[in-house]
Amino acid sequence: MGHSHGHHHHGSSNKSALKWSFFLITGFMIVEVIGGILTNSLALLSDAGHMLSDAAALGLSYMAITLGQRSASSKKTYGYKRFEILAAFINGITLIVISAYIFFEAYQRLMNPPEVVSTGMLFISIIGLIVNIAVAFILMKGDKDENLNVRSAFLHVIGDMLGSVGAISAALLILFFGWNAADPIASIIVAILIIISGYRVTRDAVHILMEGAPLNIDPEKVKEKLVSLNEVQSVHDLHIWSITSDFPAVSCHLVLKESGNDQIVLAKAKKMLHDEFELHHVTIQIEKEGASGCETCN
Repeated sequence: MGHSHGHHHHGSSNKSALKWSFFLITGFMIVEVIGGILTNSLALLSDAGHMLSDAAALGLSYMAITLGQRSASSKKTYGYKRFEILAAFINGITLIVISAYIFFEAYQRLMNPPEVVSTGMLFISIIGLIVNIAVAFILMKGDKDENLNVRSAFLHVIGDMLGSVGAISAALLILFFGWNAADPIASIIVAILIIISGYRVTRDAVHILMEGAPLNIDPEKVKEKLVSLNEVQSVHDLHIWSITSDFPAVSCHLVLKESGNDQIVLAKAKKMLHDEFELHHVTIQIEKEGASGCETCN
């Protein structure tokens, strides 16, 4: 009961954080697009483009958590929890695509630096930084360290925050030194940071979609601990994967010694996996020479 309550609490806090972040980002994105066009600043426009992806990412993440809370059915026995990972994957790919576009635009502007209205660019960039800091604080209230979906949205906003810092720096350089090339250079720096974040989120999402073992759990150590139980002779068909980023699962076959009692071993194994590895969704099949049994522990 305590475990499911924790999931519900995190889900509610994540939904609230994503909802308010979405409204803030979308509102300022409109301001930044208009400001970028009026000031002719690529740094602002690239940041606005990133904010557009932020708005889409936050909206998608909110929808993913909402869908993820729907009950399981006979056709979707795990429910819709994995939609969160699909959302994180799409967010990561979007970051990479946006950074590639910024690189292209920045190259064009480096070849022929345009005139930029630095005062307007500076003013809008400072407001953008304030908005992004506010959104980052809101998302930090969610469980971004455990939930890949929220973490991908958080990284979008951090990239955006760095974009605002870059735009402010570029605006100051143009204002005081007339160095118009600072605008596309700032965009390139932001694009590098964005593509790193995009790669990390995409890599982690693909790992989960490919049923990879959670990064914080070593399957060999799990196997060693199971074999260390007095009644267990050996372990095989051990599988550890994640339904979603904060919902790990494990299944395995335990071969017992002749003296092993099925129910006692199951209770011991379940408790050990819960206490030492925080594995709550456990499926164990018991086997003995000449006979076998199966038990599922939820």
